[in-house]
Amino acid sequence: MKFPITPKGLEKIKHELVEMKAQRPIIAEEIATARGHGDLSENADYDAAREKSGMLEARIRDYEARIGNAEVIDPSLLKDYTKVVFGVTVKLEEINSGESKTVTILGSSESDTSKGIISYDTPLAKALIGKSVGEIAEIRLPAGLREYEIIEITVAV
Repeated sequence: MKFPITPKGLEKIKHELVEMKAQRPIIAEEIATARGHGDLSENADYDAAREKSGMLEARIRDYEARIGNAEVIDPSLLKDYTKVVFGVTVKLEEINSGESKTVTILGSSESDTSKGIISYDTPLAKALIGKSVGEIAEIRLPAGLREYEIIEITVAV
């Protein structure tokens, strides 16, 4: 299954993967040092180093899978952004409160809600995708129905 990501997002996870792989020799040295402390059955340092190694290897496999399943989409190449699609920034207005907010729709590995960047697979993004300026997106939340009017669509940079 392919996952959309921007070229910038792909470069970021590739860089993080290189950094993680650079940790391997450091952790191997920690394991070797801890092994030298004697009986492995009661060696907390050894257990901690092995656990750290396992977690690192799991993260490396996860990042390698993300890279292997990446579908790179460059938002700057979008010709028509009259509809909400991956890689656009959308200005919204909540119908009941009049509160406005701006969100950028990118991949899950690029999302950062504190910066208004949401994943394409969130309920809000799913409700917005395919809609145009002036249309209403309805989102069912545990707290009830929320409606947002799409005010503006621009390409994310």
